[in-house]
Amino acid sequence: MEYLHTMVRVADLTRALDFYCTKFGLEEVRRVESEKGRYTLVFLAAPGDAARARETKAPLLELTYNWDPEEYAGGRNFGHLAYQVDDIYATCQALHDAGVTINRPPRDGYMAFVRSPDGISIEILQKGGAKPPQEPWASMQNTGSW
Repeated sequence: MEYLHTMVRVADLTRALDFYCTKFGLEEVRRVESEKGRYTLVFLAAPGDAARARETKAPLLELTYNWDPEEYAGGRNFGHLAYQVDDIYATCQALHDAGVTINRPPRDGYMAFVRSPDGISIEILQKGGAKPPQEPWASMQNTGSW
């Protein structure tokens, strides 16, 4: 068995790519457009996985954009995506500076949550274990749901 990808539906592909690529730092590795099916699939990889993902197509995040408007609900029912980062504080600061709400700040130096524009919950974990608590994160309250 081999893990291939996780698919999430997005309502606005431009807005989703701005979040996942520009703000969150994932890289587009493949794109499929189907005129007959009226959809676009965009496959994204974490920077550390991009080369391997281009060769084996795994592990990937698949953004599915259906050309005909649909309303998606229940992003929280999906669960969450999880990414490990080298510096959780630097990652959260960069996301915050880009206008992303940190729903669950990394008070413990180990775990944070943000949401995509389509309501998908994303867990951010510190690589190698927790960092010492650091302000302003240590005293920051949760915002919304995650």
